[in-house]
Amino acid sequence: MSTAAPLLDVAGLVVRYGVVTAVRGVDFQVCESEIVSIVGPNGAGKSSLISAIAGIVPPAAGTIAFAGQVLAGIVLEDVVARGLALVPEGRHIFASHTVFENLMLGATVRSDTDGVHADIARLFESFPILRERARQPAGQLSGGEQQQLAIARALLSRPRLLMLDEPSLGLAPAIIEQVYALLRSVREQGVTILLVEQNAERVFGISDRVHVMSGGKFGLSGRAAEIKNDLRFDAAYFGVHMQGAAGNR
Repeated sequence: MSTAAPLLDVAGLVVRYGVVTAVRGVDFQVCESEIVSIVGPNGAGKSSLISAIAGIVPPAAGTIAFAGQVLAGIVLEDVVARGLALVPEGRHIFASHTVFENLMLGATVRSDTDGVHADIARLFESFPILRERARQPAGQLSGGEQQQLAIARALLSRPRLLMLDEPSLGLAPAIIEQVYALLRSVREQGVTILLVEQNAERVFGISDRVHVMSGGKFGLSGRAAEIKNDLRFDAAYFGVHMQGAAGNR
């Protein structure tokens, strides 16, 4: 991890839904130009964690700081305006709107109309299928094409940090490879990425660092190559107590 000040700094984060605690005092950082991934099974708390960062779910305790500013009680629109964008699980595109109209929704925090259209033109170079289908209802796109649309829409807010929740969910393996190739390209353009995935194998080849989450907390954290080969991975992923696991990095 870089020695520079983190772009995102999460400390002691707790998320509750009534009497159920979904995130239990999580601490982590994301530095500029990194890809950091959070992996774990269903119900691990991954989506609750990323939703709290995005301003969708209010944290019960802890702090979330972005670019040195604490995000406390900030609504989703203001979070986006500060430079964070979320591609949610399930993509949440507007099926009856055209592809172009969906893209424009990603630019609602911006007032530079000429800049927005210039960015759309550049995105059409990276996502040629969106240019071909620009006037079609987004509901006519395949699952992989809808995921491309969701990513492009998020990029139109010009985020410094792009967060993605289960981007491979429901996609065929070949389409997943295309989506991950796009994420590599996005990082090369200077965008920092926080990625949430259930399928750990998908993130090892793209991530700088990986956190393994189960039961609302991190059981193992480290460089991607180290985590991939760590004998404690399965225990951390499934939340199984393992002798000596207290010394995790």
